Amino acid sequence: MATLLVTGGAGFIGSNFVLDWLRRHHGDRIVNVDKLTYAGNRRSLAAVEGQPRHVFSQTDICDRAALDALLATHRPQAVVHFAAESHVDRSIADPGAFIQTNVVGTFTLLEAARAYWGRLNAADADHFRFLHVSTDEVFGSLGADDPPFSESTPYQPNSPYSASKAASDHLVRSYHHTYGLPVLTTHCSNNYGPYHFPEKLIPLMITRALAGKPLPVYGDGLNVRDWLYVGDHCTAIRTVLARGRVGETYNIGGWNEKSNLDVVHTLCDLLDALRPKASGSYRQQITFVTDRPGHDRRYAIDARKLERELGWRPAETFETGLRKTVQWYLDNPGWVKDVTSGEYRNWMARQYAAA
Repeated sequence: MATLLVTGGAGFIGSNFVLDWLRRHHGDRIVNVDKLTYAGNRRSLAAVEGQPRHVFSQTDICDRAALDALLATHRPQAVVHFAAESHVDRSIADPGAFIQTNVVGTFTLLEAARAYWGRLNAADADHFRFLHVSTDEVFGSLGADDPPFSESTPYQPNSPYSASKAASDHLVRSYHHTYGLPVLTTHCSNNYGPYHFPEKLIPLMITRALAGKPLPVYGDGLNVRDWLYVGDHCTAIRTVLARGRVGETYNIGGWNEKSNLDVVHTLCDLLDALRPKASGSYRQQITFVTDRPGHDRRYAIDARKLERELGWRPAETFETGLRKTVQWYLDNPGWVKDVTSGEYRNWMARQYAAA
């Protein structure tokens, strides 16, 4: 039986990873560490609640003593680090929370992992891995004709969120080069799929469209992102964890560059087909709002290194992944209702007051 310690495992990507891992690896166990902020939701983990192979701990990754105890008790073979504050708009409003979780929290986790790794016997230490999940946003913004981000693209973070993730990346790299900690780092493009908290573009548009509310699109809507289905991301992380070269970074992308407006149009068309309105199209709900400060124009990922070295490519196209995503939200109104209450509603009222 292998044991993984997963941070942020009640969040969007983390919960998908936990569910996917336990479904595929029937003899393995996951220790799921999550602070349960507004974006963490144990309801996303309902399928594994109560299973002995899923150990949940409501723990802040800034709590060194708690991390030490978890590592000593459960003796994981790997740490997979998803835990992060991740929404750019929130980082503009409250950057301090991003520094605390993404920088201080990653540092604290690295220190705990280094101490734990240092006490392992030679064979176990050789097999131990610390996989840090990062973002393409650390590389900054691309022009329309610029080549996609590669693993050697210089860092140019443009928001407090991306700056905090860049800092955590540098810390992870330094712990390998200074202490020899066996680390791996991945940079992913924009994820979408089930259990996605509805402050990000795709779930936000789905939930607001179904509620008959305006669909707020920043600026001219022509900001471009590369879109990656979360199931493909989980497969890529498993691949890097199993066969990635220690100390290396790997870009994970979906090869799906789309403007925000194209994404919203496609979503509206899917909803028109799957949940038609009494009259008209969901496109009629689109409204343009003032652009957010420092809005990066384009992200694009070159994932050829991952394909060349480890043989990974995404299984979903944007169209197949998006249809699965829309259908999941249509099939799970209870989950949506649960997460779109309280603090979330207050934040939405402040963020899109004019919409």
